[in-house]
Amino acid sequence: MSESRDDVVAPEEELQQEPPPSDADVSAEQVEEDLASAKLAQERDEYLDALKRLQADFENYRKRILRQQTEHLERAAETLVEKLLPVLDTFDLALAHGEGFDQVLASLIGVLEKEGLERIQPDGAEFDPTEHDAVAHEPQDDGAAGAQVIEVMRPGYRWKGRVVRPAMVKVKG
Repeated sequence: MSESRDDVVAPEEELQQEPPPSDADVSAEQVEEDLASAKLAQERDEYLDALKRLQADFENYRKRILRQQTEHLERAAETLVEKLLPVLDTFDLALAHGEGFDQVLASLIGVLEKEGLERIQPDGAEFDPTEHDAVAHEPQDDGAAGAQVIEVMRPGYRWKGRVVRPAMVKVKG
């Protein structure tokens, strides 16, 4: 079987012989593009909704943590006040009986020390500007190096290791 020259179609002619795309083919492509676009829009909307929910959840979390911290601080302060109430009672009794206030001071300092308060009593110690506030000075007699605390005018305090008020002292040297 031999093919005649008329039956053989050149590739260029084959392209020219294809019918132009019909409206049905174009609309199928358009439908596919519209479906893809709709799917992308739906995914975008889902992500946007998820983001909004996440932002709302985070804002609620932040408010809840802030409220819990505030409540915790209030409970801590309430606990301290409850521990100080017996000291106030002792103070009232001492005032009513005209007694000295040594017991009241010892009771108050005891409660505060249990909570983390330390009294800075630097009598005879070397002057430390991070813990002492020198308000008076005497010259050194014997030429020794370094300033020494010779008198405490007002005690200082540390709260849980941090100086909250330096001791007011008189130094020599």
